Amino acid sequence: MKRRLWPWLLLTAALLTLPARAARTVKVQVDGTELPSVSRLEDGVTYAALRDLLDAFGGWTLRWDSASRTAVAASDAHRLTADPAAGTVTVDGQVLSGWVYVERGRTYVPLRLVAEALGGRVLWDRRLQGAAVTSPGAPYDAEDLYWLSHIISAESAGEPMRGQIAVGNVVCNRVKSGEYPDTIPDVIFDRRDAVQFEPVENGTVFLPPTAQAVEAARRVLDGENTAGEAMFFYAPALSQGAWINDNRTYWTTIGGHRFYL
Repeated sequence: MKRRLWPWLLLTAALLTLPARAARTVKVQVDGTELPSVSRLEDGVTYAALRDLLDAFGGWTLRWDSASRTAVAASDAHRLTADPAAGTVTVDGQVLSGWVYVERGRTYVPLRLVAEALGGRVLWDRRLQGAAVTSPGAPYDAEDLYWLSHIISAESAGEPMRGQIAVGNVVCNRVKSGEYPDTIPDVIFDRRDAVQFEPVENGTVFLPPTAQAVEAARRVLDGENTAGEAMFFYAPALSQGAWINDNRTYWTTIGGHRFYL
């Protein structure tokens, strides 16, 4: 006599044969600052902790509704509900489909789905190997602020604010020149005629920036300039700067750096 398999046993067997979701941890930065919690990339979708994302956007409150088993968030302009059971995120009445899950008390949502629904912009940053998110109404592009802060910090963490701004000016002057790539990250990581900035070579560009370097980057992006049209600099205490001295016009010295046109 054949035994009958109950439907729930068949379902369990089917679930056990499903392929595991391919996942890896990635970084997510919003407006130049990395989210404190772990984010994951699964099947081409980045998932971030909803609370950390909304905290980075600013002006949101978030609570867990135990009755509906949903995360409910609100700001002055928007209302959002994330429903793990339904696999939906509802923003201002618009229902969006996407995998939502809860892990260790945190609600994770599809990053691009939520950020763009709220008016933000999301780009994949190959150098960060993660996502760069510019929040709604942010005054700076997230990638620009992130990498400009990092190169200023790595090149001039011990310099006065005026000198740190000048280092940022050199990067932006190259963006404007037409002789170099046309974005801040591409200028910083330019390798066409060898690596342009030593912190890219030794990896210190990836270290967290100082608070002063972040402030310097903001001031540079706001248009503050202490380096004129200089496109080169070096520290005489660390390098002879032979090529720059022989081929470029000296402009000024700020702190421990000499700047050249």
